[in-house]
Amino acid sequence: MKLGKILKCVFSTVCASVMVLSMASCGNEHTKKTASSKSSSTADSSDVKVDESKSFIIALYPEYAPESCEHFEELVKKGFYDGLTFHRVYPSFMAQAGVYTANGEIRMDSKTIKGEFSQNGYTKNTLKHERGVVSMARSDNPNSASSQFFICYMDRNDLDGRYAAFGKVTKGMEVVDGFLEIPRAMGSTGVDEVPTTPTKPITILKAEMIDDDSDGHHQAKFYMQY
Repeated sequence: MKLGKILKCVFSTVCASVMVLSMASCGNEHTKKTASSKSSSTADSSDVKVDESKSFIIALYPEYAPESCEHFEELVKKGFYDGLTFHRVYPSFMAQAGVYTANGEIRMDSKTIKGEFSQNGYTKNTLKHERGVVSMARSDNPNSASSQFFICYMDRNDLDGRYAAFGKVTKGMEVVDGFLEIPRAMGSTGVDEVPTTPTKPITILKAEMIDDDSDGHHQAKFYMQY
């Protein structure tokens, strides 16, 4: 797949209440440089000093989206997300991450997965896009989801059946809410959604799998800096 096609902006406002999540950010807000799937800065991520007060936990729900959960966990385990940023923060909608480093480089995973949602013929995923729910971002190709994901700030039933929800922030949602405190610039969608603090981007210092929750769901913990 050509890079230009992958980075095609499909995030558009159809009306005030209908949005589309794209694979990457729109426009030219970031430098289009390509980083390796795991940069040298993540190699020693175990030595990164983290702040527990700026961490959140995502519980994975394979009963709804097994392939999405498996792929997300694989990326976490290999350190793919370490050093990446939340490059889109949209008030009353979502925060999106999974492709840009703090230096604005693009880090991409070569694997794409099937879209586990009803409009793509997958009817087992009935997880609603409620506040805190985590879902896979994609392009207009329903089977193009790779490493990007988004966290809902509010209930968005217009996304149900159109995107593969696969988990939920069960602890630390106030940390995700804190992203909204960072100044933002207008993106290509005409909304202030691009964090603009160059010396302190919303960075994932480290992501790791931790013990399962009481219901046996696998959990990923993200340590943030912003």
